[in-house]
Amino acid sequence: MNVIVSNKYQNMLATLDIDVIKSVNGEFEVEELANIFTNFYFNKMIIDITAIKGYQNIKNIQKLSVNFDPNKLILLLDDSAMVNSGSYLSGLVSMGIYNFTRNINAVKFLIDNPNSYKDVAQYHNLNGNENNEVLEYDTFTGTGSGGLRIVGFKNVTAHAGATTLVYMLKRHLEVAYNVVAIEVDNEDFRYFNDKSLKSTTSLDLAFNIANNPDAEVILVDLNNSNQTNLCNDIIYLIEPGLIKLNKLIRKDREAFEKLKDKKIVLNKSVLTAKDINDFERESNSKVFFNIPYLDDKKEHEQVLDDFLVALGFSRLNSSNSGKAKLFNIFK
Repeated sequence: MNVIVSNKYQNMLATLDIDVIKSVNGEFEVEELANIFTNFYFNKMIIDITAIKGYQNIKNIQKLSVNFDPNKLILLLDDSAMVNSGSYLSGLVSMGIYNFTRNINAVKFLIDNPNSYKDVAQYHNLNGNENNEVLEYDTFTGTGSGGLRIVGFKNVTAHAGATTLVYMLKRHLEVAYNVVAIEVDNEDFRYFNDKSLKSTTSLDLAFNIANNPDAEVILVDLNNSNQTNLCNDIIYLIEPGLIKLNKLIRKDREAFEKLKDKKIVLNKSVLTAKDINDFERESNSKVFFNIPYLDDKKEHEQVLDDFLVALGFSRLNSSNSGKAKLFNIFK
């Protein structure tokens, strides 16, 4: 039987199909939990990390490893930057707490399939700086100190093509970069029959980014996720058809005001240069780039190279990606 300590994620944890002998909800000092569960036998203790007072201070989590058997603990992490930092995750591993996740569905799996050190060794930093911080964290969260570039894509108008565009951009970037593509809270990537494409949840996006230490570029189809803080750049896609734009404005008359100073990209566009000028004037916005309708079966579209170079991926200028054969008869 298992016990659950919940707070912010109480409703999510209540949906788990597991045997529970006792549940407590609220914010607790670790010493309080120790008193509650003294001489109380349980298989696993599933802890919503927000239920620990001062949980963002790793020293408070350290008390868990002192008062409980770390092998019996499963931590459901929140999406805060501190909890998902390299130093924090490394600290958990150092304490012997190997079972942690941001995916509610993974909690049940960890009950029967607990992690060993081998499963979490990639989070363990053995060469931290004097403040016990992991330098790679700056890269991981998008500040780019290690050269990693994380670009997110969001549809502003419905079905503006983010998923297909990310797929096509990945193919173009692979000529000159080590690139990974991730979609969030969806599984549309499976229809491209490309096993290198990754699907995850908002809760686990930071982990998926961290699990690609060799990547130079990570493209993220954000869908409705609010995890924009993990990206260096966000591309806001608008399909500039009359119906799509009218629907957008009727839904939110301040839509373009909210996009002020953002990177707006017109996708699946049939607009001419004059049309784009009119669009910018009427919407009081600035278009970063205009992408026409493209054939996703073609291996190369020069306009996508131009777009990527405009984003700063300059290696494409010197690659031979623009020399693709028209019909690809001989590959």
